[in-house]
Amino acid sequence: MKIRARSVHPKARAFVRAFTLIEVMIALTIFFLAIVSILGSVSRSLGAARSLQQKFPDISALVADLMLTNRVEEGTGGGDFGDLFPGYAWTGYTNQIATNGLFQIDFVIRSVGGRQSVEWTNSIYLWRPDSKVATFGRR
Repeated sequence: MKIRARSVHPKARAFVRAFTLIEVMIALTIFFLAIVSILGSVSRSLGAARSLQQKFPDISALVADLMLTNRVEEGTGGGDFGDLFPGYAWTGYTNQIATNGLFQIDFVIRSVGGRQSVEWTNSIYLWRPDSKVATFGRR
């Protein structure tokens, strides 16, 4: 028994089609251009979101030190935030506003470097009756 190869009619071959190498390369080029443009857009969006989350110092660390003591003295003090917020400095002004030991403490925070100069003031009130009361010039 002989097995003979079947011959395919020439017109039947015309219906068998496939992608050529050029078509595949063009499709991959278009795909990668789209992916690169999407990733570039996402990268720019993340950079913009990161710049909006710029961290500024607040007075919470400064107030925490004052809350640990029962005595407050009138005067001025200052310093910086160290490595936590480089480029920022603070000044505190303590004033007694009542003879019963009520003090107002104003904190002024300044940026000491950078592109723009920023300054803002925060105030707190502390009642510290054990503090030294200055009677000079008060009623």
